Amino acid sequence: MIGKLRVRNLAVVEEAEIEFGPGLNVVTGETGSGKSVLIGALGLVLGGRADASVVREGAKEAEVEAVFGGDGGQEISIRRTVTSQGRSRAWIDDESVAMSELKDRAAALVDMHGPQANRHLAEPRFQLDALDAFGGIEFPEYTKAYEKLVALRKEREELLSSGGADEEDMLRFQVGELEAAGLSEEDESIAERHAAAAHAEEILRGAGEITEALGGDGGVSEILSALGPKFAAVAKHLPAASGWAAEAEEITVRVDELSRTIADAVCGLADGDDDLETLDKRLSELNRLKRKYLARAGEEQTVARLMEIFAEKKARLDAIENRGAILAKLDNDIAAADAEVRKSGAALAKKRVAAAGRMAAAMTKELRGLGFAKARFSVSVERVEPDSTGMDSVVYMFGPNPGEAEHPLADIASSGELARVMLALKVVASGGASRKSGPATLVFDEIDANIGGETGRIVGAKMREVASSHQVIAITHLPQSAVYGERHFVVSKDVAGGRTRTSVTEVSGDARVSEVARMLGGERLTSVARKHAKELLEISG
Repeated sequence: MIGKLRVRNLAVVEEAEIEFGPGLNVVTGETGSGKSVLIGALGLVLGGRADASVVREGAKEAEVEAVFGGDGGQEISIRRTVTSQGRSRAWIDDESVAMSELKDRAAALVDMHGPQANRHLAEPRFQLDALDAFGGIEFPEYTKAYEKLVALRKEREELLSSGGADEEDMLRFQVGELEAAGLSEEDESIAERHAAAAHAEEILRGAGEITEALGGDGGVSEILSALGPKFAAVAKHLPAASGWAAEAEEITVRVDELSRTIADAVCGLADGDDDLETLDKRLSELNRLKRKYLARAGEEQTVARLMEIFAEKKARLDAIENRGAILAKLDNDIAAADAEVRKSGAALAKKRVAAAGRMAAAMTKELRGLGFAKARFSVSVERVEPDSTGMDSVVYMFGPNPGEAEHPLADIASSGELARVMLALKVVASGGASRKSGPATLVFDEIDANIGGETGRIVGAKMREVASSHQVIAITHLPQSAVYGERHFVVSKDVAGGRTRTSVTEVSGDARVSEVARMLGGERLTSVARKHAKELLEISG
């Protein structure tokens, strides 16, 4: 769960620290006081989009940090900064991380739901994903089969859409030209051999002088050999000198080896093995082919790459020339892949149908506890043509009133009804009060929007029920919901020195009564409003 949330220089918040607790934490405040800034702060910690506009006027950067309590007393710290130039960085336990890693880690810790999310409830993909999440349904086998089918179909389309007479003629010429070139790995050294042959006389003369100096009269080997007796004489009186003799002998051997290496290296030049004219022609041919076939920017200018291109073009030409046979094989492979997709899709559909029944029962129960006494909720799973998600069209059906047929949720639900359906879905998805699963913290940003009265009280009670197994942070404008909070935070703002500042304060006792009364009666904190506030707090327990 979130233990602390620290905010610095974010929008109108100069500096604030909130210590959330387990259970239901409610956050209230007047419209425009800065409640949305807290949601924005949480969004940043979870990897949300950031730009320079979130930085407080005059500050160099904004910083948000959330400290999450882990198992065994361990804590996880997630920190995010945004500069006034719009640059953003993130850290987990003071270790810099990429935004993708931040999002993955944070998604396992917190599930956020705001008023804009209700519209997603009407989207078919959202409904399908929510059903799979409820049923714990994963489908890697189907995905693998479907991706294979898509790849085969793409290969067939590419084969049909290309390979005209012009392309075939061009490929035949190019393959013939590259094949006639007789490319081999030995061609990689042509440039070096050409340079050596062009300067053969100079190389031979220099090599001869080197070997002469190393091994001829007065050469290194002769000098070191002559020093042998002297080393022995010195060693009689200085024991360390015996090692000098051994070292000198080792140097002599290495000098002799170097001489032989040099002689072997220039032997071919002395014998005239590489004809300069022949090498010149070969080098010119290879350079011409490289200019023609390796002209793309960044293309590796090697004979090995030329050989790869030759193989690619030959394979392409073979495919065109044998298109009929290849198409026949592709058609067979596609038919087999399609059958595998449908087999895997049918198994997936069976799981979804079973999950749909369980989800409908769970949702109906939750909705009736949220004020829909006679509501009916079902999940329609219809067979469709395969796509990346399977072979199923999932539609949530809703009948809020008795005597009325069920209709697609997207067609009939009001915004207030959608809010309660979404809350019920969150309860069902998180396992309700019976089991703890998914992210440990649920954040509801005005999930009780567009409802009021008794329904607001029911929503508050339901959020507290969820909070028995998950930490819940709820931004609310409804006093009927707010009174169910086990901790109550008030966001307020003041103006000093021409600057607006937002602060967050935890309230309890008489201060909490005053805040609930304000929510009930606005600016006029009448005795009636205070009495009503006390009654609501007493009823909520």
